Amino acid sequence: MNTELLEALNVLEKEKSISKDTLLEAIEQSLIQACKNHFGKADNIKVNIDPQTCEFGVFAEKTVVEEVLDPVLEISLEDAKKMNSQYDLGDTVNVEIKSKEFGRIATQNAKNVILQKIREEERKVIFNQYYGKEKDVVTGIVQRSLGKNYSINLGKADAILSENEQVKTEVFQPTERIKVYIVEVKDTPKGPKIMVSRTHPELVKRLFEAEVTEVKDGTVEIKSIAREAGSRTKIAVWSNDPDVDPVGACVGMNGARVNAIVEELRGEKIDIINWSDNPALLIENALSPAKVISVLADPDAKTAKVIVPDYQLSLAIGKEGQNARLAARLTGFKIDIKSESQASELGDYELYEEAYEEYPEDKNYAESADEYESEADSEVFDSEEE
Repeated sequence: MNTELLEALNVLEKEKSISKDTLLEAIEQSLIQACKNHFGKADNIKVNIDPQTCEFGVFAEKTVVEEVLDPVLEISLEDAKKMNSQYDLGDTVNVEIKSKEFGRIATQNAKNVILQKIREEERKVIFNQYYGKEKDVVTGIVQRSLGKNYSINLGKADAILSENEQVKTEVFQPTERIKVYIVEVKDTPKGPKIMVSRTHPELVKRLFEAEVTEVKDGTVEIKSIAREAGSRTKIAVWSNDPDVDPVGACVGMNGARVNAIVEELRGEKIDIINWSDNPALLIENALSPAKVISVLADPDAKTAKVIVPDYQLSLAIGKEGQNARLAARLTGFKIDIKSESQASELGDYELYEEAYEEYPEDKNYAESADEYESEADSEVFDSEEE
């Protein structure tokens, strides 16, 4: 038994997850390559390796002839009979080749073949491992900064956190542990290239899946996410179980669940709202924490007109328009927001009567419009606005 080779293969299989069969195939190819370098050709070379003991033999298939013209492919009848008296002209003889007879260059080339195969298989294993984690969240350790990018060690491979995928307010130090979202894994000649993100909306979704059991098992669904990384995120949730409050499940006892995610996102605010198939109700929820007087939504045109109390207008719009902008992205509607006093000058009371007829079960969608008289300015927020 070739104990040393067997142990080496077992170690490589365990540490680098490269199968023993693949390594044995690499050894076989290296021996054939060594024969080619030593003899000039290897068309008739056969290698036999026992996978259990790692004992191997190298043989050259030679044809028995009367006069040898090519010693690599032919053997004389006299020499063949020395091996076995039953051989005759035209027979094929397996002549053992001693690998120790290979020259230094042939041996070095054989070694290079094995090492190259190990490197290729190692890259393939790492690529498959992280390709399976694409679109998922992993924990990495910050290695160093590469200009404006960061190198993040994910265990068996390094990933790149590019400037475009960084939250502007975040600064990392070497050895710091962070969670990142794997955006893409590419296979390159130098090994897998892994691109990760801290700004992707799916990062928030995956963090909720990890933190909230009901989201992970599908009881609570995250229907939509709108995020401005580092500042605020809005998510709309829905429960498949009437006995489970989706918002309460995501918030957790005393806010424990959502606070853990906020901490991971370094203080980013998270608004959790109830999803509704009724677009007007969804828009009202999306504009939370602002109170809404009425909403008229056009599902076909993906537009909505919203009226809020005068004192709630700035809250509905948010700082630099953030609240309304996120609400527009979350719902997919272009939202036209007016204050109550602005709408009172509009005079288009049919708008609110129509809203009440469309959503009679929700009284706040349409208020009495007698007071609305003339047109006024309004704020419009597009769901496609970045």
